[in-house]
Amino acid sequence: MIVILSIIAALVLVSLVVVFTRGAPETLDPGTPEGVVQAYSAAVIDGDETAAAAFLTAGASVGCSQGEHGPTDSLRVVLVSTTTRPNSADVVVSLVTSYDDGPFGASEYEFESNFDLVKVDGDWLIGQAPWELSICPNPTVTK
Repeated sequence: MIVILSIIAALVLVSLVVVFTRGAPETLDPGTPEGVVQAYSAAVIDGDETAAAAFLTAGASVGCSQGEHGPTDSLRVVLVSTTTRPNSADVVVSLVTSYDDGPFGASEYEFESNFDLVKVDGDWLIGQAPWELSICPNPTVTK
């Protein structure tokens, strides 16, 4: 009985170590389409629209109006795939939104969406982002 309890205690301890030492996700190369999408998404989720705007093309904000993007406090962005061409790229991500615990536990809503990137002066910039992560750094004001 003592041996079984010791094994269970060791497994619990190893599980806790794994959970608490996972750390932050690996930072991708900012010179790649995936790295640009990662940095942009992190800035939007953190509420830093100035930093996020640095990853957008000039045309991305032309004609946009200040609208509220989706809630980002419970949003997780997961890289699915990347298609890279000489001057453009598509980065497909899975957007996962978690909701409060219900009677059967937490619930999540997940779907895939696409970032369109273009190469401008050798740098990858986002031409279009999913609406959940879209910002409008220079909104058009109308009366």
